[in-house]
Amino acid sequence: MEATTIAIDLAKNVFAVCGTNAAGRVVWHKELRRAQLLGFMRKMAPCLIGMEACGGAHYWARQLTALGHQVRLVSPALVTPYRKGNKTDRNDAEAILEAVTRPSMRFVPVKSLAQQDLLALHRVRSQLLKNRTALCNQLRGLLRERGVAVRPGVTALKHALPTILAEENSEISGEIRDLLIEMSDWLRTLEARIASCDEKLDRKFKADERCKRLAKVPGVGPLVATALVATVGNAQEFRNGRELSAFLGLVPRQHSSGGKRVLLGITKRGDRYLRTLLIHGARASLRWSALKTDSYSCWAARIKTERGPNVATVAMANKNARILWALLNRGERYRSDNSTQRAVSRPGSPPSVERARAAKLRMVED
Repeated sequence: MEATTIAIDLAKNVFAVCGTNAAGRVVWHKELRRAQLLGFMRKMAPCLIGMEACGGAHYWARQLTALGHQVRLVSPALVTPYRKGNKTDRNDAEAILEAVTRPSMRFVPVKSLAQQDLLALHRVRSQLLKNRTALCNQLRGLLRERGVAVRPGVTALKHALPTILAEENSEISGEIRDLLIEMSDWLRTLEARIASCDEKLDRKFKADERCKRLAKVPGVGPLVATALVATVGNAQEFRNGRELSAFLGLVPRQHSSGGKRVLLGITKRGDRYLRTLLIHGARASLRWSALKTDSYSCWAARIKTERGPNVATVAMANKNARILWALLNRGERYRSDNSTQRAVSRPGSPPSVERARAAKLRMVED
């Protein structure tokens, strides 16, 4: 029987597939191997296809979209409540069917190949940084066992290693000295690979007009700009800046009941890497806020004084996420020299439209 909605439970080799008719009734279940999936879907009439947003989901979404189907990706956390019975591939596919047809369901935007390439570069750089940190910690541990203490920081360790290896020290035997020299070479190799990733990201940043506009916001640089564009594109899936901020886990958690509103710490949901970059960028910008006189810096400095630097940092990251949504979604430019209008419309917009957009942006930021 023909199906109007199809759910695919993605896996490594065998996929569970089920379809429903126009009345929402499950009409068939199938198990397809990886090589069979595209051939099977090519024979189907264009329909709605639901999948969990997991590894490989964006690839399959692009392939199925090219065949004329409408593809929706759902977060696995939002599929779980619809699963009936034990966790099996068949039950998971039926749960995806239930979730994808809900009118209030939130979907994950399908990433393009260029977006995934840019995100892959960020992931490789992040992994290289972790490897460098682990190697530096191991070097410090080996040296400390032999009575040699090095100041914190990668730069301090790199400067101290040549001196330590050149000095005569009875605690550092020839065998351990050779090992330290080899580890120093590994550290230089990691530094070169990290620098290569930074150069590639810088070229991507300069080639994208959106990234250059985003970098005008305080606390936003090439890393934040390229990571945000690679993750959300033009942010068309979000209705306002708060939705993007909530997507990044920068809004407060709630534990409200009986009309009593209780706000807790931030949710920390969504993309941890992008949230970390926004917070680090806000922390760097907060250091200089006391030396500036614009309204944004004065606001940040006031929160820092009243609530402390950590709360001020997260508040700046939250506000930046909302401003970045306006710049991406509306194609606007950031204006730091005007304290009352931070994002302006494209040239040629009617003054009334510009005033309305500026007022709406101020409401979003506050």
